[in-house]
Amino acid sequence: MKKVYSKIESITGSVITVRANGVKYGELAEIETRFGTSLAEVNKLDGDLVSLQVFAGGRGVSTGDEIKFLGKEMQVSFSDNLLGRIFNGSGEPRDKGPSLKDNMIQIGGPSVNPANRIMPRRMIRTGIPMIDVFNTLVVSQKLPIFSISGEPYNELLARIAMQAEVDVIVLGGMGLKYDDYLYFKDTLENAGAMNRTAMFVHTAADPTVECLMIPDMCLAVAEQFALKGKDVLVLLTDMTNFADSMKEIAIIQEQVPSNRGYPGDLYSQLAARYEKAVDFANAGSVTVLAVTTMPGDDVTHPVPDNTGYITEGQFYLKGGRIEPFGSLSRLKQNVNGKTRSDHRSLMDNMIKLYASYKDTLEKKSMGFMMSDWDSKLLKYGVLFEKQMMDLSVNIPLEAALDAGWKILSDCFKPEETGIKTELIKQYWPTN
Repeated sequence: MKKVYSKIESITGSVITVRANGVKYGELAEIETRFGTSLAEVNKLDGDLVSLQVFAGGRGVSTGDEIKFLGKEMQVSFSDNLLGRIFNGSGEPRDKGPSLKDNMIQIGGPSVNPANRIMPRRMIRTGIPMIDVFNTLVVSQKLPIFSISGEPYNELLARIAMQAEVDVIVLGGMGLKYDDYLYFKDTLENAGAMNRTAMFVHTAADPTVECLMIPDMCLAVAEQFALKGKDVLVLLTDMTNFADSMKEIAIIQEQVPSNRGYPGDLYSQLAARYEKAVDFANAGSVTVLAVTTMPGDDVTHPVPDNTGYITEGQFYLKGGRIEPFGSLSRLKQNVNGKTRSDHRSLMDNMIKLYASYKDTLEKKSMGFMMSDWDSKLLKYGVLFEKQMMDLSVNIPLEAALDAGWKILSDCFKPEETGIKTELIKQYWPTN
């Protein structure tokens, strides 16, 4: 029999405390207020003093309201019926479709036992040259996209959602502006990609606690799809908003703050989500690509700083492009030796020449005389940025590699590229 408590000790913002026994961390409770029933989650235990985060906020809750603990943690429905649907951080529909209550699964469980994992060895094609050619996305990888506010990171995620060669997309939005939510919804619907996509969206106007639920819901659903043999790509935006929600609740609970006010377990909380990435030995996979905005373009900010220790590289989004310097997919060497024989050599030498182009730009800005080699580099840099770095370019990997050879042949002699003779003989354009 579920116990009902009718005396709330305190109400601080959206956090309430009550004295209760036999309650578990993460357990759900229902609060009967004069406005109706509200859901809450236990997020702190101190002896018999239990703190709960109210999903709908503390407004309307009084000290005499009844609290009934449900004896279960947060769950989400799982089935193929999730595809094409949009839900909020409580698992309720945003798209005016029916609620899903069958086959409920627990969220926030442990990561997969390493004994059940295999080494990452397969490429995820996105149609974006700066990813496919230069920083290949690998199945079961966990990668952040470091960006500042104002960069088109949501547009990049939408393109990846439309084009990535995977079975299922799970898109999680945290603290999204309503315009961004509609952008994702309309873009995926117009592209016909919603039939393989499940969306869990928390907007800036929604309760803070729902923001914390989004990654766990996305990853729990993704893991179940993977166990059914599907390759799943989880796209999350924005993990800094997730961390800020953690900080907000920690401040309300008067926890001792760590760096810049964030809770001391920030690293563990981020790692618990990213470590859900997995390639199962006898099933599918979960790959995680998550936006992390950097306030003030500061990579030493606690959220990107901690993220960098957890993940397997990063993409830097600057000036509307994926920056070739600083961006790194640490697992790309696992796959780009199996794509085409020229992939690695072309990738390395094109980036070397682009670095030389950057040096030439600096020399030109300082008034130095330009040599013939400098002129070639200046031409090369313009073509490279237009045909490779521009995020509007949408071509398969093989076409991108061919385009790379065409750019080199337009600007340099074969012997000036630094590429092996046998590859030049095989791939150098003849006209």
